[in-house]
Amino acid sequence: MLTLTEKIIQKHLVSGEMKRGTPIQIKMDQTLTQDATGTMAYLQLEAMGIDKVKTEVSVSYVDHNTLQSGFENADDHKYLQTVANRYGVVFSKPGNGICHQVHLERFAKPGKTLLGSDSHTPTAGGMGSLAIGAGGLDVACAMAGRPFSLVMPKIVNVQLLGTLPHGVGAKDIILKVLEIMSVKGGVGKVIEYSGEGLACLSVPQRSTITNMGAELGATSSIFPSDEKTLEFLTKQNRAGDFVELKADEGAVYDETIVIDLSQLQPLAACPHSPDAIKTIESLKGMKVDQVAIGSCTNSSFTDLMTVANILKGKKVHPDVSLVLSFGSKQVLRMLADCGALSDIIASGARLLEATCGPCIGMGQSPKTNAVSLRTFNRNFYGRSGTMSAGVYLVSPETAAYSALCGYIADARDCEYEEVSMPDSYTIDDSMLLSADCDWEKEVVQGPNIKPFPVNTALEDTICKKVMIKVEDNITTDHIMPAGAKILPYRSNIEKISEFAFSQIDEQFANRCKEHQGGFIIARENYGQGSSREHAALAPMYLGIQMVIAKSYARIHRQNLINSGIVPCLFKDMQDYESISLLDELCVEHMHDLAVGKEIVVQNKTKNSTFTVTHDLNDREIETLKVGGLLNRIKKEIA
Repeated sequence: MLTLTEKIIQKHLVSGEMKRGTPIQIKMDQTLTQDATGTMAYLQLEAMGIDKVKTEVSVSYVDHNTLQSGFENADDHKYLQTVANRYGVVFSKPGNGICHQVHLERFAKPGKTLLGSDSHTPTAGGMGSLAIGAGGLDVACAMAGRPFSLVMPKIVNVQLLGTLPHGVGAKDIILKVLEIMSVKGGVGKVIEYSGEGLACLSVPQRSTITNMGAELGATSSIFPSDEKTLEFLTKQNRAGDFVELKADEGAVYDETIVIDLSQLQPLAACPHSPDAIKTIESLKGMKVDQVAIGSCTNSSFTDLMTVANILKGKKVHPDVSLVLSFGSKQVLRMLADCGALSDIIASGARLLEATCGPCIGMGQSPKTNAVSLRTFNRNFYGRSGTMSAGVYLVSPETAAYSALCGYIADARDCEYEEVSMPDSYTIDDSMLLSADCDWEKEVVQGPNIKPFPVNTALEDTICKKVMIKVEDNITTDHIMPAGAKILPYRSNIEKISEFAFSQIDEQFANRCKEHQGGFIIARENYGQGSSREHAALAPMYLGIQMVIAKSYARIHRQNLINSGIVPCLFKDMQDYESISLLDELCVEHMHDLAVGKEIVVQNKTKNSTFTVTHDLNDREIETLKVGGLLNRIKKEIA
């Protein structure tokens, strides 16, 4: 008896056994990239020397760096379009929409595997796809036809019972799961949903839940493919893509969580973590300065129709700035055609284009000390662009009603018309450009695009100083911030490395340059959040050779290995406490690195010694010894 996840993995298994915690490799049917990570991914793909992508479909989206305040972003967009055309990748033009929303609408299929260079790629799990976020280099490898390596995950069954009450949304379901499991509770796991409660959840609602499953640290999240899936695909004119998929009766799960939807209350994730959950009831009356609705979590047609129904005939509170961004051109057109967009505009809301926008720090930073309600998936410290702001993650229902009231309000108290699925979706794929794979056409690289930095082989002895010491739950936003000032340098590692850790230690980059790099010391769940491999590439460029932490987020751990940085594990957190900034640490015999073999670390500054471990497998050790994944691939090709 197999779970839904096991069924899909079994069909795509290339090597290894479906034994929890053991290394496996699976074939990837589809890939997606976005412009903040895609430029590096395609530079890496070009370096592999293939003539055409080997997947069923690969799509390059432009949805993050759309603010063109200089030439850099526009140059990257031109590169992405021309390189996609050469290698057989579909190109989604700026303005066509957010990668996860558009992919769900036009490409995702039940039972298929999808690898994306964005941590919220599991959005497609709402369709019954096994969709996984990864670093750009892993996605480039998948486009080149190479299998994706991972550890066979544990599988958690979340049983949904009952029906959602009025004023409670799908966002509240995933916030409840985060309250139960925490931001590190999903590491090494796939979250698989089942139960009678599925009957009240459309594919867009399901995708809200699978999207924000990334905040659990989960490998992926997935729903069965059933009559709701068929309904969505039929209305997207893709009924031929439907396949019924569900777990076998009696399938065995590693954990089971039961949530009664009828008892669920509106919830909020409070500053500065997606698992800092409180009820809206406990926050009612808190003055609100800004409300931002959209992102890949809550920008579907049904989400924004719900918002329009709440706003219809009313005005946004004078003290609130309400801003909306749309998931896709399809969503925007349908809102315009049915008149809902007019209702939104009449309320006093501000409109952005169909992009990630403020979720990735591209504009709309709130005022000093603001309370900002956002329907997004992350509220990490400083991510909004205003360090003193308090960001609360809420449902579209809560956000819209609170924008009218001027304070945090409970949408169960608001009368509005419930939204059902549209009779059909407007289909217009004119901004999805197919490739002609014409190698005579130029791949255009602007002056901001620099070559992909390649690490050197692992040294046998590493004697370096501690460049930074950090606490629990350090995010990739902490390591490599986003925002309109920094994102344009995503294709220029030399420049972007200057901003590494800048929000918590402005001297990190200069310290690395002065001492030729060294060690990073951390606690639990190091590298949670975004898949951005720049959080590994920039430290690698600055000379970081080893990270020692209590535990790692899955994607960042893999990005460290791909970059040639050794991720080690503290055996005893007393050793963490004993280390200070600029302590000189030495490790020897790294060429003898092997599975299960401990590493002795000398702290020459403190005249002490301690032992660290690792959970590396043979393949990962081989990658580290040659200085990263690209070096290993080049060696294998040679």
